Amino acid sequence: MKYRMTGGSVLKKFHTGKRILTLFMPGFLFGIIYTNFIARQYVAEPEVFSDYFLQQFLQTRIVAQEFIWYVLKVRAIPFAVLLGLAFTKMRKMTASLFAIWTGISGGILLSIAVTELGIRGSIFCLLGIFPQFLFYIPSFLIVLSYCWMYPKSRWSREKTIMSVGMLLSGMIMETYVNPFLLHAFLKKF
Repeated sequence: MKYRMTGGSVLKKFHTGKRILTLFMPGFLFGIIYTNFIARQYVAEPEVFSDYFLQQFLQTRIVAQEFIWYVLKVRAIPFAVLLGLAFTKMRKMTASLFAIWTGISGGILLSIAVTELGIRGSIFCLLGIFPQFLFYIPSFLIVLSYCWMYPKSRWSREKTIMSVGMLLSGMIMETYVNPFLLHAFLKKF
Protein backbone atom coordinates (compact mmCIF):
# COMPACT_ATOMS: atom_id res chain seq x y z
CA MET A 1 0.00 0.00 0.00
CA LYS A 2 2.82 2.39 0.88
CA TYR A 3 4.47 1.75 -2.49
CA ARG A 4 1.26 2.53 -4.37
CA MET A 5 0.95 5.90 -2.62
CA THR A 6 4.52 6.86 -3.54
CA GLY A 7 4.08 5.65 -7.11
CA GLY A 8 0.82 7.56 -7.36
CA SER A 9 2.53 10.77 -6.32
CA VAL A 10 5.23 10.31 -8.95
CA LEU A 11 2.55 9.45 -11.51
CA LYS A 12 0.57 12.61 -10.68
CA LYS A 13 3.71 14.74 -11.14
CA PHE A 14 4.30 13.00 -14.48
CA HIS A 15 0.71 13.80 -15.53
CA THR A 16 1.21 17.41 -14.46
CA GLY A 17 4.30 17.62 -16.68
CA LYS A 18 2.36 16.06 -19.54
CA ARG A 19 -0.43 18.58 -19.00
CA ILE A 20 2.02 21.47 -19.25
CA LEU A 21 3.44 20.10 -22.51
CA THR A 22 -0.05 19.35 -23.81
CA LEU A 23 -0.91 23.03 -23.42
CA PHE A 24 2.50 24.52 -24.22
CA MET A 25 3.15 22.68 -27.50
CA PRO A 26 -0.11 23.64 -29.29
CA GLY A 27 0.53 27.22 -28.16
CA PHE A 28 4.07 27.00 -29.54
CA LEU A 29 2.76 25.62 -32.83
CA PHE A 30 0.11 28.36 -33.00
CA GLY A 31 2.84 30.97 -32.43
CA ILE A 32 4.83 29.57 -35.36
CA ILE A 33 1.78 29.41 -37.62
CA TYR A 34 0.68 32.90 -36.59
CA THR A 35 4.09 34.36 -37.33
CA ASN A 36 4.57 32.61 -40.67
CA PHE A 37 1.07 32.83 -42.13
CA ILE A 38 -1.12 35.35 -40.33
CA ALA A 39 1.34 38.11 -39.36
CA ARG A 40 3.83 37.55 -42.17
CA GLN A 41 3.70 41.19 -43.32
CA TYR A 42 4.70 42.42 -39.87
CA VAL A 43 7.55 39.94 -39.59
CA ALA A 44 8.97 41.18 -42.88
CA GLU A 45 9.58 44.61 -41.36
CA PRO A 46 12.98 45.02 -39.69
CA GLU A 47 12.53 44.51 -35.99
CA VAL A 48 14.40 43.23 -32.98
CA PHE A 49 16.56 40.76 -34.88
CA SER A 50 17.65 43.15 -37.62
CA ASP A 51 21.37 43.74 -38.16
CA TYR A 52 20.88 47.34 -37.03
CA PHE A 53 19.39 46.31 -33.70
CA LEU A 54 22.05 43.66 -33.10
CA GLN A 55 24.81 46.20 -33.80
CA GLN A 56 23.16 48.66 -31.41
CA PHE A 57 22.98 45.93 -28.78
CA LEU A 58 26.70 45.21 -29.23
CA GLN A 59 27.55 48.88 -28.74
CA THR A 60 25.31 49.33 -25.71
CA ARG A 61 26.84 49.05 -22.29
CA ILE A 62 24.37 47.40 -19.97
CA VAL A 63 24.40 48.90 -16.51
CA ALA A 64 23.43 46.05 -14.22
CA GLN A 65 22.22 48.34 -11.42
CA GLU A 66 19.61 49.79 -13.79
CA PHE A 67 18.87 46.62 -15.76
CA ILE A 68 17.97 44.67 -12.60
CA TRP A 69 14.93 46.94 -12.09
CA TYR A 70 13.68 46.16 -15.59
CA VAL A 71 14.23 42.42 -15.05
CA LEU A 72 12.49 42.62 -11.70
CA LYS A 73 9.45 44.24 -13.32
CA VAL A 74 9.10 41.85 -16.27
CA ARG A 75 9.74 38.67 -14.25
CA ALA A 76 8.38 39.34 -10.77
CA ILE A 77 5.05 40.85 -11.82
CA PRO A 78 3.89 37.86 -13.92
CA PHE A 79 5.15 35.52 -11.19
CA ALA A 80 3.28 37.44 -8.50
CA VAL A 81 0.08 37.46 -10.59
CA LEU A 82 0.36 33.72 -11.25
CA LEU A 83 1.10 33.03 -7.60
CA GLY A 84 -1.76 35.24 -6.43
CA LEU A 85 -4.24 33.57 -8.78
CA ALA A 86 -2.98 30.16 -7.65
CA PHE A 87 -4.80 30.75 -4.39
CA THR A 88 -8.16 31.46 -6.02
CA LYS A 89 -10.76 29.23 -7.64
CA MET A 90 -9.32 30.22 -11.03
CA ARG A 91 -6.03 28.40 -10.36
CA LYS A 92 -6.40 25.65 -12.99
CA MET A 93 -7.64 28.01 -15.68
CA THR A 94 -4.83 30.45 -14.87
CA ALA A 95 -2.19 27.71 -15.04
CA SER A 96 -3.60 26.47 -18.36
CA LEU A 97 -3.69 29.95 -19.89
CA PHE A 98 -0.15 30.61 -18.65
CA ALA A 99 1.15 27.43 -20.31
CA ILE A 100 -0.63 28.24 -23.58
CA TRP A 101 0.54 31.88 -23.58
CA THR A 102 4.12 30.82 -22.86
CA GLY A 103 3.97 28.45 -25.83
CA ILE A 104 2.54 31.12 -28.14
CA SER A 105 5.20 33.62 -27.06
CA GLY A 106 7.99 31.10 -27.56
CA GLY A 107 6.71 30.13 -31.01
CA ILE A 108 6.46 33.75 -32.14
CA LEU A 109 9.89 34.66 -30.80
CA LEU A 110 11.65 31.67 -32.33
CA SER A 111 9.89 32.11 -35.68
CA ILE A 112 10.86 35.75 -35.95
CA ALA A 113 14.45 34.99 -34.96
CA VAL A 114 14.78 32.20 -37.50
CA THR A 115 13.08 34.28 -40.22
CA GLU A 116 15.46 37.19 -39.62
CA LEU A 117 18.71 35.35 -38.83
CA GLY A 118 18.32 31.73 -39.91
CA ILE A 119 19.96 29.11 -37.71
CA ARG A 120 21.91 31.89 -36.02
CA GLY A 121 18.55 33.22 -34.79
CA SER A 122 17.63 29.96 -33.09
CA ILE A 123 21.02 29.84 -31.38
CA PHE A 124 20.60 33.48 -30.36
CA CYS A 125 17.18 32.67 -28.86
CA LEU A 126 18.54 29.74 -26.90
CA LEU A 127 21.38 31.86 -25.62
CA GLY A 128 18.89 34.64 -24.86
CA ILE A 129 17.17 32.45 -22.27
CA PHE A 130 20.32 30.85 -20.88
CA PRO A 131 21.22 30.52 -18.00
CA GLN A 132 18.28 32.29 -16.31
CA PHE A 133 15.61 29.90 -17.58
CA LEU A 134 17.35 27.07 -15.75
CA PHE A 135 16.04 28.90 -12.68
CA TYR A 136 12.80 30.40 -14.01
CA ILE A 137 11.37 27.11 -15.26
CA PRO A 138 11.51 25.32 -11.88
CA SER A 139 10.20 28.44 -10.16
CA PHE A 140 7.11 28.61 -12.35
CA LEU A 141 6.68 24.82 -12.44
CA ILE A 142 6.34 24.76 -8.67
CA VAL A 143 3.40 27.17 -8.90
CA LEU A 144 1.87 25.49 -11.96
CA SER A 145 2.04 22.02 -10.44
CA TYR A 146 0.44 23.35 -7.26
CA CYS A 147 -2.40 24.82 -9.35
CA TRP A 148 -3.09 21.54 -11.12
CA MET A 149 -2.60 19.24 -8.13
CA TYR A 150 -4.71 21.25 -5.68
CA PRO A 151 -6.38 20.16 -3.31
CA LYS A 152 -4.12 17.10 -3.06
CA SER A 153 -1.11 19.39 -2.98
CA ARG A 154 -0.84 22.11 -0.36
CA TRP A 155 1.23 25.26 -0.53
CA SER A 156 4.07 25.25 1.97
CA ARG A 157 6.92 27.38 3.24
CA GLU A 158 9.34 25.16 1.31
CA LYS A 159 7.52 25.82 -1.96
CA THR A 160 7.61 29.55 -1.26
CA ILE A 161 11.32 29.55 -0.48
CA MET A 162 12.18 27.36 -3.44
CA SER A 163 10.04 29.16 -6.03
CA VAL A 164 11.01 32.67 -4.93
CA GLY A 165 14.65 31.66 -4.50
CA MET A 166 14.78 30.20 -8.00
CA LEU A 167 13.08 33.29 -9.42
CA LEU A 168 15.58 35.62 -7.72
CA SER A 169 18.50 33.44 -8.87
CA GLY A 170 17.19 33.62 -12.43
CA MET A 171 16.90 37.40 -12.24
CA ILE A 172 20.50 37.65 -11.04
CA MET A 173 21.64 35.42 -13.91
CA GLU A 174 19.62 37.42 -16.43
CA THR A 175 21.09 40.67 -15.18
CA TYR A 176 24.73 39.77 -14.65
CA VAL A 177 25.52 36.72 -16.85
CA ASN A 178 23.18 36.68 -19.84
CA PRO A 179 24.20 40.05 -21.38
CA PHE A 180 27.82 38.92 -21.51
CA LEU A 181 26.88 35.64 -23.20
CA LEU A 182 24.83 37.47 -25.83
CA HIS A 183 27.59 40.01 -26.46
CA ALA A 184 30.16 37.22 -26.85
CA PHE A 185 27.90 35.36 -29.30
CA LEU A 186 27.18 38.44 -31.41
CA LYS A 187 30.88 39.37 -31.60
CA LYS A 188 31.70 35.93 -33.04
CA PHE A 189 28.82 35.83 -35.49
